[in-house]
Amino acid sequence: MKPIGGMVARVLPGSIADELDLKPGDQIISINGHVLHDVIDYRFYGAEEHIELLVRRGDEELLFEVERDYGEELGLEFAEPTFDGVRHCVNHCSFCFIKGMPPGLRPSLYVKDDDYRYSFLFGNFITLTNLSEADWTRIAEQHLSPLYISVHATDDALRRRLLSNPRAPEILPQLCRLRDLGIEMHTQIVLTPGQNDGDCLHRTVSDLAGLWPAVRSVGIVPVGLTRFQRGCGRVYRADEAEPLLDTVAAWQKHYRRQFGLNWVYAADEWYLLAGRPVPSARAYDGFPQVENGIGLVRILLDDWVKARRKKPPTAQSPITLVCGILIAPLLSQLADELAAFVGVSADVLPVANRFFGEQVTVSGLLTGQDVRTALQRARPTGWVFLPRAMFDDAGRATLDDLTIPEIAQGLDARIEIAATLSQVVRAMS
Repeated sequence: MKPIGGMVARVLPGSIADELDLKPGDQIISINGHVLHDVIDYRFYGAEEHIELLVRRGDEELLFEVERDYGEELGLEFAEPTFDGVRHCVNHCSFCFIKGMPPGLRPSLYVKDDDYRYSFLFGNFITLTNLSEADWTRIAEQHLSPLYISVHATDDALRRRLLSNPRAPEILPQLCRLRDLGIEMHTQIVLTPGQNDGDCLHRTVSDLAGLWPAVRSVGIVPVGLTRFQRGCGRVYRADEAEPLLDTVAAWQKHYRRQFGLNWVYAADEWYLLAGRPVPSARAYDGFPQVENGIGLVRILLDDWVKARRKKPPTAQSPITLVCGILIAPLLSQLADELAAFVGVSADVLPVANRFFGEQVTVSGLLTGQDVRTALQRARPTGWVFLPRAMFDDAGRATLDDLTIPEIAQGLDARIEIAATLSQVVRAMS
C-alpha cells in the first residue's frame, strides 16, 4: 500500500506552496525522503532550507525542489493533523467519557483517542499504554515536549484496575524515561471516590513530585459519570470537596516553598462544589492546565473585572445567561453586576442535564435539546447567551448536533454564544 500522506486543505495565498501551484486535494507524501505521518513530521522535516517535496495529485506523483529562507513557512494547511488516522485507546476505564455517551450521536464523539501526537499538538491527555519502541524513538528524536499524561495512580496494581487494563506498563519507569529524554510533562489524576483518593492520592502526588522539574504540573479532577455508565461508583459530594481542597492548599504551600510554584492544582469543579471562591490568577502559575478546565472560572472572573473598566454599551433588551447547574450560583452573582453595568435586567437560566443525567452539572456537557426545552419553558426575550463550551470547535453544533437556529426555533429572542462576560458585552455593543 502506498503512503497516504497529508491531504492539503488550504494553500495560503502568496506562500511558497502557492508559487509552486500546489492545490487543495494534493497529498504531501514526503519531505527530503521522509514519509509524513502527521503535521509534526511536516514541521520537523520541513524545517530545512532546501526541501524536496513528493506530492501525489490524482494518479500522478510530482517532485518539487524548494530553496527558502530559514523559518519561512511553506504555507500549507492540512485536512487532518494526523495522516494515518488516530491512535486508539487500549484501556477500558469505567469512568471513560466515551462509555458515558448514548448511541446515536455523531461518530466523532465515539473515537477513543490515546495518541501521543494529539497530546503534543493539542494538550490531550494520554495514558502511555500503547507506545511502541518506534514511538519512543520518535518522541526523543523530535523532542515532542510537553506531553499531557493521565496518571490517576502511581500504584501500578491500582492503576491497572482503574484502566481495566492488566497489561498496562508500569507508569513511573515511563515517566522517568520521558524525564531522561528531556520531555516536560503535565499530569492529571481523575479521582474516583474510595479508589484512588486518600492515602493513594498522597502517594501519587509524592511520587510525581519526585520527578520535578520534568513533571511541571499535577491536575486533580473529580470523576464525572453519566446515567449511561452503570456500576461505576458515584461522583463526589460537597462535603468531600472541602477536605480535598484543604489538602491541595497544604500541598500548594509546601510546593511553592520547594519548587517556587503551587505545582498541584484542583479542578474548578471542586471549588464550585464546595461553594468556595476560586484562587487568584497567581495561584495558577500561568494556567498550565487551562485546557483541562483548571482555572477557567478565575479567567472568567478576571475577564469581567477588565470588562467593567470600559464604557458600558447602550442596552435596551433584557439578558439571559444559560449555564449548567454547578456554576449557576456564581454566575447569578455576576449577572447582578452585569445588570447594574449595562442598565437592563440580567437573569441566569440553569439547565438540568436530562440527557446525560442530573449528576452531570457542568455547562460544557449541556445538550441542545435540554437547553431548547428550558428556553421553551422560560420564554425569555431580548438577548440569550449560551455557553461556548457546549458547542464544537467550530461553534456550530452541540453534542447532540443542534445548531443555534434549531435551539432558537419559536423563541422571540436573539441567541448568541459566549465564553466570557466581555464577549456578552461586546455582542451587545
